[in-house]
Amino acid sequence: MDAEPITFLGRPLGPSFRTHTVTIRPGDTRPYDAREWQGALVVVECGAVVVEGHAGGRRSFGTGDVLWLTGMGVRALHNEGQESAVLVAVSRRGSGGP
Repeated sequence: MDAEPITFLGRPLGPSFRTHTVTIRPGDTRPYDAREWQGALVVVECGAVVVEGHAGGRRSFGTGDVLWLTGMGVRALHNEGQESAVLVAVSRRGSGGP
């Protein structure tokens, strides 16, 4: 395991990739929209997010965690913390994302 968390903020990516940043304020919920996360690796850049599945299960992820949300049966993303959660999604251009 690396000592430093993974981050995409401030890092130039090649022309084949695009980034999409989502901020979820404390106490907010963001309904899952498959188009938004299509084919993207998602890094929790700061804060923490709770991913809720369609079956009702919930799992927390914090700064530096890397997620794959496509096809995972996600219902919503919640921020139950005291600070904003910032997520950066990186996907290939033309993969159908936002």
